[in-house]
Parts: sequence; C-alpha cells; structure tokens
Amino acid sequence: MDGLQTVGSALLTLGLVAVAVALSLYERLGLEKEIGVAVVRSFVQLAAIGYVIDLIFELESLGTVALLLAGMVLFAAWTSSRRAQDVPRAFPVAAVAVGAAAVATLGLLLALGVVPATARYLIPLGGMVIGNSMNAASLTMTRIRDDVKEQRPKVEAALALGATSRQAVAPILKTALQRALIPLIDATKTTGIIFLPGAMVGMIIAGADPLEAVRLQIVVLYMLLGSVSIAAILVGTLSYRSFFTPSHQLRLPAAGE
Repeated sequence: MDGLQTVGSALLTLGLVAVAVALSLYERLGLEKEIGVAVVRSFVQLAAIGYVIDLIFELESLGTVALLLAGMVLFAAWTSSRRAQDVPRAFPVAAVAVGAAAVATLGLLLALGVVPATARYLIPLGGMVIGNSMNAASLTMTRIRDDVKEQRPKVEAALALGATSRQAVAPILKTALQRALIPLIDATKTTGIIFLPGAMVGMIIAGADPLEAVRLQIVVLYMLLGSVSIAAILVGTLSYRSFFTPSHQLRLPAAGE
C-alpha cells in the first residue's frame, strides 16, 4: 500500500497516458497536444490545490473556504465560456448558473444538517458540484449554439409565423438539456452494478467502512443530480436569449456573412 502513495507510482501510470496518445496518433484524432496539456495541468493543479487545502484546513476559516469555492466557480465559468466561444455572454451565463447550483446545493446540505460546515466537507463536495455543473453548462451552451446554427431556417420560420423566441427554440432547448443530463442520470442508474464512483472507491481504499462509504456516495450522487439539473436549466434559459433581440429576432449571422 505504501508504494501506491508515492509519486513514483503515480508517474508509472503515465504508461496509460502513452496508450491514449498512441491511439490518438493511430486514429489521427489530433488530440495528442490536448492530452499532454491535460496531464501536465492536472498534475500541477492537483499538487497546488493540495497545499492550498492543507493551509485552509489549518486556518479553519469558512470565509477562506467561500473564497476558494468562488475562485473555482469563476475558473469553471471561464472554461465553459472557452468551449462556447460563439455564445454571447457565455462567461456571465456560466458563472451565474454554476454559482447558483453550488450555493443552492451546498446551502441545502448545510441547512438540512447532512454535512457539517467544515472545510473538510465543503471543499471536496463543492469541487464535485462545480466541476459537474461546469460540464453541464458547456454541453448545454455548445449544443444550443450548434443546433441554432444548423436549424436557423426552422427557427426563422417559426418566428415568421408569430412564435416567440422561446417557442421557436423550445425543441433545441429540450434536446440540449437532455444531452447535458442523460450522462449523469445513466451513471446514477448503473452505480453499484457497472459504475463504482470515485468518492466511494477512495474511502474504501483508505480503509473506511464500506457502508459509511455507501452513505456518503448516495449523498454525493443525489447532490450532483440536483446541482447539474439547476446548472443546465439556468444555462439553457439564459443562453438561448442571447441569440435573440428583445423583439424576438434571431441575432445569429447567416452562413457566409
């Protein structure tokens, strides 16, 4: 077990990264650079956040925890906005959605007494909420953007017949929300049969009672379902409006313009 906790053991797993790079080269996916950047960034960021969290644990300050979570929300919004570059006001939309999901979810857990108001619980749970909400925001915004572009004639025809912007874009919004939520719903359905979540696995490996690990994992799963739903619906509601004028006219330029 001691060997699993060394940096050397972690570095040995780079062999699996090499497999991913080799497959990308073989299939000409062009993802080699992104894989390399992801590996380096994850190592540096995890090492840095480890020291930061250790310092916050020593400070025992909820204000510092709030600042860290706020920083995570802003970085998540920036990441989502980069994925949805053609979506107007993507950054503030993502920031509002991810921030609201985090506040609502963690606030409810604290209000119900499910978790104590300590850094040891709020930081990891907050990170899970923010990370999954970020993914939902990115998926929702990019899907709406792509479908509005692809289905521009249908949207304009609906507007010409007197539909509001919400009515014209309703099928697109529904599809985007489904695509954002289905992966987590499927993962939740198969938990314990096909999928063993990271929180549960980590606790069991660390020596925790399996039943206690299951209890915490149930909290995490339901927490993520709620937070991702909040983030996706807020992003969808706010982002589709940016493609229309107040007079319900489509802002998106036509192909070739």
